[in-house]
Amino acid sequence: MSIKNLIFFGLLIFVPISAAAHFLGWGELAVFVTAAIAILPLAGWMGQATEEIAVVVGPSLGGLLNATFGNATELIIALIALNAGLINVVKSSITGSIIGNLLLVMGLSMLLGGIKFKEQDFQPVIARMNASSMNLAVIAILLPTAVDFTSPSITEPTLQRLSVAVAIVLILVYGLTLLFSMKTHAYLYDVGTAEEEGAAEEHHATPNLPLWIGVLLAATLVVAIESEWLVGSLEVATKQLGLSELFTGVILLPIIGNAAEHATAVTVALKNKMDLSLSVAVGSSMQIALFVAPVLVIAGWLMGQPMDLDFNNFQLIAVAVSILIANSISSDGSSNWLEGTLLLATYTIIGLAFFFHPMIEGIG
Repeated sequence: MSIKNLIFFGLLIFVPISAAAHFLGWGELAVFVTAAIAILPLAGWMGQATEEIAVVVGPSLGGLLNATFGNATELIIALIALNAGLINVVKSSITGSIIGNLLLVMGLSMLLGGIKFKEQDFQPVIARMNASSMNLAVIAILLPTAVDFTSPSITEPTLQRLSVAVAIVLILVYGLTLLFSMKTHAYLYDVGTAEEEGAAEEHHATPNLPLWIGVLLAATLVVAIESEWLVGSLEVATKQLGLSELFTGVILLPIIGNAAEHATAVTVALKNKMDLSLSVAVGSSMQIALFVAPVLVIAGWLMGQPMDLDFNNFQLIAVAVSILIANSISSDGSSNWLEGTLLLATYTIIGLAFFFHPMIEGIG
């Protein structure tokens, strides 16, 4: 058993601990911390189960399965927060996931991989395609925000209808990116696919499909329960910790939801598989921008919650800066430890800016 799986097994102890904290009334802070830790291994097992099932069902269906469940943890947490009316937290978690994957995950991968291998190469054509998709994400949140900023008389229902229309376009684009990467131009992604298949053949015989489907369903259910407890204790716990809703949404929640993907991206970078590492980091950001965010907008509309694509101006600037530097560094098809350091430094500066940003009154 790998070290990663051993860690996942060990951290599962926090599932019953968080249940005890919730039902025995240990306090909101204890519930928040233990639920957050409990979600980490559960997200890891969801990812592991998805990979095992993908080995059995084949590359096409497996790719679709990975694309669908790749950010399931973040989506579950965000849906529960949305249902609770924590709109600002949901918006912050969207921007935080994009920023974290582009700067923290890619930065760690390039830094550690660069220290071990000096320079690592990846396909620049895929980097350019990813850059174009992420630019669309900036446009998608820039325009509704600009409409609100330049039209003081616009009503919330009108802004939400605009956001729903934009969300539908983004979901269609996401579907087309899947068609491009898995069907019409799959040959561009052959390096990463071959590496994944080689790893599957090396480490797996024939995965037990019913077992891993059961693991996926069970982990998803428990993540939903833990997320309910996490969100329920969020307001009180963050006040006790002295953190703003902005910092919590942008920094803490994405790290909790993305921890398993972070570990995967860094692990494959240390094996000199930078193509695969970047596909995890950038692919996750694209999925957040083109699928998760639009789904949350539509879900908010159906729930009667005022969820739209009108973001805090500071969040918008942070996303634009993150995409700009990530595209700039990845455009040449190679990476080294200094480029990883630059990405991590940018993430640190953005994190400090969100930490010292004035608190916004009221989480909802």
